Amino acid sequence: MNDPVRPEAEELVAGEYGGRAPRAAWQRWLLVTIAVAWSVFQLYATYTGTLNPQKIGSIHLAFGFALAFLAYPRKGGASDRIPWYDWLLAAASVAAALYILVDYYTIVVLQGGLPSSRDVWVGSALLVFLAIASTRLLGFALPVIAAIVVFYGITGPAGIVPLTPPDVLYLHNGYQWSQVVQQLFITTEGIWGTPIQVSATFVFLFVLFGALLDKAGAGQYFVDLAYSGLGTFRGGPAKASVVASLLTGVISGSSTANTVTTGTFTIPLMKKIGYPPVKAGATEVAASVNGQLMPPIMGAAAFIMATFIDMPYSQLIVHALVPAVLAYLGLLFVVHLEALKLGLKGMPRSELPPFGATFLKGVHYLIPVAFLLYELMWVNRTPERSALNATFLLMGLILVQEAIRGVRGNGGLARGLWTGVRAIVSGLELGARNMTTIAVATAAAGIIVGMVTMTNLGYGLTQVLDVLSGGNIWIVLVLSALTSLILGIGLPTTANYIVMAALVAPVIANLAEQGGMVVPLVAIHLFVFYFGILADDTPPVGLAAYAASAISRADPIATGIQGFTYDLRTAILPFMFFFNPQLLLIDIGSWYNAAWVIATALVGMFAFVASTQGYLEIRMRWYERLVMLAGALLTIKPGGWTDGLGLGALVAVGLWHHIRAARAAPASA
Repeated sequence: MNDPVRPEAEELVAGEYGGRAPRAAWQRWLLVTIAVAWSVFQLYATYTGTLNPQKIGSIHLAFGFALAFLAYPRKGGASDRIPWYDWLLAAASVAAALYILVDYYTIVVLQGGLPSSRDVWVGSALLVFLAIASTRLLGFALPVIAAIVVFYGITGPAGIVPLTPPDVLYLHNGYQWSQVVQQLFITTEGIWGTPIQVSATFVFLFVLFGALLDKAGAGQYFVDLAYSGLGTFRGGPAKASVVASLLTGVISGSSTANTVTTGTFTIPLMKKIGYPPVKAGATEVAASVNGQLMPPIMGAAAFIMATFIDMPYSQLIVHALVPAVLAYLGLLFVVHLEALKLGLKGMPRSELPPFGATFLKGVHYLIPVAFLLYELMWVNRTPERSALNATFLLMGLILVQEAIRGVRGNGGLARGLWTGVRAIVSGLELGARNMTTIAVATAAAGIIVGMVTMTNLGYGLTQVLDVLSGGNIWIVLVLSALTSLILGIGLPTTANYIVMAALVAPVIANLAEQGGMVVPLVAIHLFVFYFGILADDTPPVGLAAYAASAISRADPIATGIQGFTYDLRTAILPFMFFFNPQLLLIDIGSWYNAAWVIATALVGMFAFVASTQGYLEIRMRWYERLVMLAGALLTIKPGGWTDGLGLGALVAVGLWHHIRAARAAPASA
């Protein structure tokens, strides 16, 4: 377990949560204090429920700026101290973010939302600070996209006419800079719009809940539980990796952290039973990246999606459940086929912890998760109130857990309670650090959303894609998927989704409607959400692949490519539920129909996996793979004849393959 390259993986996670560790004790304590204060403020704001959303967003971004510049060094900058320029950037950016809070009455009431010259200067400064912070935390992709959209807003078509077809983007003649600042800084349609409001309410509390659950010990418990339950099966450690990442995905919105948490244990075990290092790392990458698909905590983007499409979050996670389960069942089949190809066995039971004892050891961690679902699904509380109540319950559970451990050990009750308090404070700190990137990303992405609204750019993009695709919805979807994957190379999932939701989702909806298709809005937004997640393991960036390769000692690019091939079975799911929304449990009718839809989708998923892996019982021949792929694709389109033809083809090729395998068995024996 003590892999010498594990620190490299942990360094990637540390960089994600702020890699600066000042030597000066007072600077370290300052960072802890800021993070804990942020979490306490968010709990207070939700508990009272009286603060104006724009004011909450202002304070939220101010805390995000403080940690962005104090806890995250610039590339090549000092990591053991806070240099003077970061103190200056932190102070100035926090002041700019809080300006709207301090002068809210004057701007909104006395000026009627019309910016003064001072407002324009402060708003302009905030945009600059946001560009610097997002570049430091996220890279250049998001600031560049935002700059292009703002440039288009200022110049109109004259600025980009050489890049556009005639008469497509001639929607306005350009706006004055004061109008742009008003849209982005004064109104709630720009920086203070839906993305950061959701970040400051729903997202923070769910991320904090996951951080506290991890500090309580749930992350390690999920790994141990999956390991003890699945370790004896063929390729057991790989299957344990998949299930452990699924369970960890419930409490974590980070694919990189998920990779390190579970991969530190599962990757060495996969290598031990015979998995090549690249495939061991890739299995963990594919499983961890898909953790953001699994309800009830699907990462920050899902909460923003619920607000964008005006849907209760409790309803959204119901729609997202079946595709997420299918994705993980498909990955279990992938690792099973890999184990067959490699001739691998499972771990001896003697080397595994007993399942019953392991399950009972941490079964109390399921209580706050079950309570959260109860609050969301049965009591129908708002997501933020559900998360708040579950978080308070979890804090109490941590105190009780540590008190019992203290009484049973040598520390005593008081020492146990103190350990619990420290765990809670550590969870409050971790939750805020986890939120830093999300807060900055949602604020920066709000620039794009605001300018799209202001310039009606979505209509122009609809015209462009209509010309490029010839109105063919399949081409539109493929182009959208490729765009999301390309954007994902430089953007985290949340920012990727916001950009795609603002620019591309309306285009898909418009062109589908023009083609006479009735596609639920949730299916369209989940489509771009899925491909934004898949971009997390797309080379050459894919931080999850770098984390996994640091543990497996394999090439990170090869690991990312292999992980993406494993994730191809996830790439087919968005097409399946786009053309067959019943997979999202929409207009499903009877339970019999629901069972049929899910069963055919699962068969199609397994067939797609087998065709892409080129293996079933034995290695498949090229024509078997083609027929299997055709049968899988036929299950995408709903309808009796397509299901019948697809399933018929799969049964036929499956029987033929089984006969071939039976004939080959004596020879191989």
